[in-house]
Amino acid sequence: MSPRAGSTGPQSPATLAFVESPVQLLNVLEWAHAHALKAAAARSTGETSGPPGPELGAGRPGGTGRFGRSGRPGGSGRPGRSGDARPGEAGTGLTLVVLSPTDPMTRGQLRRMAELARDEGYEVRWEEARGGTSAPFHTVGGLAPLLRRARRIVMGDPFSRYVQLLLNITRARDLVVVDDGTATMEFVSQLARGERLVRWHRRGGRPGARDLVFAPVSARARRRLTPGTGRRVEVFSSMPITETPEGVDITANDFAWTRARFGPPRITKGADLVGTSLVETGVVDPDRYLEAVKGLAGTYGATRYFAHRRESPEKLHRLATEAGLEIVRPDLPLELIARRGPIGRTILSFPSTVVHTLPLALAGTEVKVAVFDIDPAWLTESASPRAQGFLSGVTGTARDVHRLSAVTAT
Repeated sequence: MSPRAGSTGPQSPATLAFVESPVQLLNVLEWAHAHALKAAAARSTGETSGPPGPELGAGRPGGTGRFGRSGRPGGSGRPGRSGDARPGEAGTGLTLVVLSPTDPMTRGQLRRMAELARDEGYEVRWEEARGGTSAPFHTVGGLAPLLRRARRIVMGDPFSRYVQLLLNITRARDLVVVDDGTATMEFVSQLARGERLVRWHRRGGRPGARDLVFAPVSARARRRLTPGTGRRVEVFSSMPITETPEGVDITANDFAWTRARFGPPRITKGADLVGTSLVETGVVDPDRYLEAVKGLAGTYGATRYFAHRRESPEKLHRLATEAGLEIVRPDLPLELIARRGPIGRTILSFPSTVVHTLPLALAGTEVKVAVFDIDPAWLTESASPRAQGFLSGVTGTARDVHRLSAVTAT
């Protein structure tokens, strides 16, 4: 187990990354890969930009890891690019701090992703950030010295109160937001419009008591995420961003690390269905969702259902028994699962992050991704008034960008 974040070690990292989900950790690895490529190119021309960061080949010798290039245990791996590495910079360039959630499925995926990160040579610090009433105090207290010395902060969820609190402590002048799914689109739009940071699926109306207590912390975090004199903000995203806040640098995430590290996959003849947690977040009626899944499975011959990590066991049991689907609970983000295969020739999805990310991760393969619209009649009475517009935007921009086919259930 890596040391806790309170143990600074012989030298503090130049870059601290905070993640709370497997996808966030994956996107930090993608950012680190892209940043290393950019840094290597800058060195070759004698240019420098920003604080030191992760280096190509900065991991263990050979960089093969336990998954190899195929992403399967025991894989042969891809030779590391040690010629681009600088000795000693692996530990000081980037440290990932996992602010662990309590959900067992998410924790399991995070541990697998942490293994991959360590195999790439990065230090990973696991924080039981929600392990009891005193856990936040221990976590923040242990992280405070590192936060004050770090020159760059990378984060996956700017809506997170934990992350917002940490932003109030750090003195870093270089801030990077990596994708946390479609929420990144909403974050950038709210930042551009000068609005307070509120997750898209939350209902409008008056803030609750906890919101009011935390409001000063959230407001200061939002100001920190606004570019200013001597402060740089970057958004590293695979999402279509239509409103760019003034001064924010937008960098495209094309999943180059995933494509270099995994696959290409073996492709099967059938179709696979990708699940969503829209029922669990109170947006979509469970019975309507079940009927839609049954219709899609029957129309397109889908036999496997890749469950979202937040889907409830009760709903998945209904899908298995009533729709006759094999439920697959991935132990890694779907982008990696699909890239290493086997995967269906057609992937069916509801509006979600994967309609943007899978076409990138599976570039160069024959896999097609199709998105299925959410009928407004499926929304629950408690769904946010913004829900339908946001989901339609996710679907519409994916079709425009990736030319996905809209599908309908019978």
